[in-house]
Amino acid sequence: MSQVPEDINLDLGFGSVVTRESRQRFLNRDGSFNVRREGLSFWQELSPYHYFLTISWPKFLSYLALAYLLSNTLFAFAYIACGRDALTDFSRASVLGRFGIAFFFSVETIATIGYGNIVPMTFAANVLMTVESLFGILAFALIAGVVFARFARPTALILFSEKAVIAPYKNMKAFMFRIVNQRRSQIVDLEARVLLARRKRGRGDEREFIPLKLEREGVAFFPLSWTIVHPIDADSPLRDYDGGDDLRACDSEFLVLLNGFDETFSQTVHTRTSYKGSEVVWGARFRNLFNPPAPDGTISIDISRLHEIDAAPLPA
Repeated sequence: MSQVPEDINLDLGFGSVVTRESRQRFLNRDGSFNVRREGLSFWQELSPYHYFLTISWPKFLSYLALAYLLSNTLFAFAYIACGRDALTDFSRASVLGRFGIAFFFSVETIATIGYGNIVPMTFAANVLMTVESLFGILAFALIAGVVFARFARPTALILFSEKAVIAPYKNMKAFMFRIVNQRRSQIVDLEARVLLARRKRGRGDEREFIPLKLEREGVAFFPLSWTIVHPIDADSPLRDYDGGDDLRACDSEFLVLLNGFDETFSQTVHTRTSYKGSEVVWGARFRNLFNPPAPDGTISIDISRLHEIDAAPLPA
């Protein structure tokens, strides 16, 4: 009997080597991939714009402050190198005093403040001041562009439950996790895609990727929360599993991809994460998120209860 060819589109782009040899999870909880690319030179791999666009705000502001202090310090030493008469009061100040005068004059110049209490006195100092003025204009233009791009870049900030659960569902079992929009922005036409990555039984290191059929693959509106459900029926790849040990034995990982339209940016946004077999709680259900209705009838949820679960007996 001829064997049905395997769909090569289900390897998710990782390729056969990664799926066979990797002993790490494919997706970290923050959505980053557990692979590395090597072989490029430093200059080939260098992409400062992308780096500063994607790092966290604390790290970005730290780099910005460090660059600001370092550039003013370098220009201060350059002014000192121009001689004892380069700036006002240089000749009457000590070495440390000259550094302070030069540093704060550099701050005034690079920020185009110009109080006028310190001025360049020699030709070399005036040339250096001209160069620093041009440097300041270009630097602030670049920084303003990156800051604007960081604010304008459309991203989804979806909060996933810390654990997925195998819970009772319509006289059967179901794999579930839930999500909530951490921002106040409105996301519409949100779609979910979940795949099960596992090692094939009796096939050693070979791994397969199986799309999981969801109770609902998308929602038109996403104002509160969404519990994403995969019913474990006769067609489910989880139908023969009896507990978490079965998920861990085949190195299971549930890969999650979400796509939606953010009304604030008028652009499509996406996010991803994964759940390893050890992060799936067998025989549990999520606690109710909804608060009692307000006197005016408004419905609300308590996002702090997103991760809370209770034990729940499963049907046979």
